[in-house]
Amino acid sequence: MSLSVRQSKLGEDPNLASLVSQILSVADGNRDGRVSLPEARSTWALLQMDEVLLGLLLQDRGHTPRLLGYCGDLYMTERVPYGPLYGLSLPWPLVSWVPGGLQRAMDQWFTPSWPRKAKISMGLLELVEDIFHGTYGSFLICDLAAAHFGYTDHHELRLTNTRVMVPEDEFRRSMQVLKCETDADCVYGVDCHTSCDSTARRCRVEPLQPNLAKACGALKDYLLRGAPSELREELEQQLYSCMALGGNAGQMNMEHSLILNNLKALLWRQISHTKDS
Repeated sequence: MSLSVRQSKLGEDPNLASLVSQILSVADGNRDGRVSLPEARSTWALLQMDEVLLGLLLQDRGHTPRLLGYCGDLYMTERVPYGPLYGLSLPWPLVSWVPGGLQRAMDQWFTPSWPRKAKISMGLLELVEDIFHGTYGSFLICDLAAAHFGYTDHHELRLTNTRVMVPEDEFRRSMQVLKCETDADCVYGVDCHTSCDSTARRCRVEPLQPNLAKACGALKDYLLRGAPSELREELEQQLYSCMALGGNAGQMNMEHSLILNNLKALLWRQISHTKDS
């Protein structure tokens, strides 16, 4: 069961032993050290939902709400008290009347203090780090909208909608068979883009932007609003360098790690000594 789930949903890269151990731990509902037939059937039904499997893989790192219990394909997770990450939900009649610039400004009105925003942002950066060639393979986040994230009373980020994640192997397989006329045809989900090979009229498989670049774009206004004056210029430079990352760069792994570590270090220097963090 565990092997087929791994291959069909996550590809060939994930750490098999770790994944099987994780699934068996969940399946042993009464903690008697064995998985009975009813427990196995219930777990099998649960794991047919991609969002549950991905949530399980990330919950030990604190990125997703913890699974509290389940029966077949019905399940319950811990409550995430604050969400979305930022932004206001305007009544639909007002949306078309409010200019985009004003909407973006309003999104940042009701947010925590800056040190707490920095801690929440660190959580998103750590999520990106953990799914970039991580224990269970590589994943892309194909919709980084604030609505898919929340945070706890301790200002720890939670990914509340794992449906926005896709294993990179699955993404590549999907794009490989996608016909195209222009780059605009090569989109997976909301914002996972590749380019169009105009000769073959097929989408290329390399994503144009890594998760980190999109995460920095999502965090730019969130972090710059209210940032300490002595930090703002350096923070802005690092965020723009991060947003400029491309998916096809020859030094992708090195650049990714360098920019990620520099940004995390900058934020940590500012919040490590504050009680708000």
